[in-house]
Amino acid sequence: MTLQWTFVAGCLYTEIFIILLLLLPFISPSRWQTIFRSRILESLKGYANIYFNIFIAILLMLFFESIREVRKYSEPIDVEDLKHHPEAETLYHMKLFRAQRNMYIAGFALFLWFVLRRLVMLIASEATLLAESTAARRQAESATAAAQQLLDEKDNSKNVSKEDTKEKSDKAESRDAVALEKTQAQLEQTKEDLYHAKLEFESMKKQAESVTKEYDRLMEEHTKLQKKLAVLEGAGEGSEAKKDN
Repeated sequence: MTLQWTFVAGCLYTEIFIILLLLLPFISPSRWQTIFRSRILESLKGYANIYFNIFIAILLMLFFESIREVRKYSEPIDVEDLKHHPEAETLYHMKLFRAQRNMYIAGFALFLWFVLRRLVMLIASEATLLAESTAARRQAESATAAAQQLLDEKDNSKNVSKEDTKEKSDKAESRDAVALEKTQAQLEQTKEDLYHAKLEFESMKKQAESVTKEYDRLMEEHTKLQKKLAVLEGAGEGSEAKKDN
């Protein structure tokens, strides 16, 4: 395997490892968000799009090169060449197998690069939604406590108003009622925000599950392709052994 295809294969194995690491259930999205916001990754964040596009361009170039090689060696062999060089057919099939192997490696590396980027974005979004949901819940609890405090103050003001004049009592009650209405309106708005945050969280969770299922399906296909490549490599080695005999 030449240097560029060794590089592509290394990238493919690295992508598989990182995706498996991101799918570990015992690492929470909040922890991944902390890692994403580390100093090292933050310093690379400004150039992330440039790196992504450059890597995509390299993989696309190698993928199209592998397709060209497959088409080149898929053409029928000249009968005259077989008469003068009997071993040409074996060498021809060997080169075709290598071209197909390189095409599969480059294609999967290119596809998993998009999957990896999408998975990172989903994890970051889920972590943000979790933080917003927690903040909204705390805000709702504080608003409820404030409303209860106002209700208690209202009850106390009613007891004190019996000793005061009717005019002072009406003014105090009107102020309490306005404050209570504002607090209740704030509480309702907070509950509504919390409900929307929960809906968004469930949506992101379903998207993450769908990405996980799609990844599992791709891993099964990748395993099948590896088995197919192993069979083809065995066939190629058998042909070489026959040639040596």
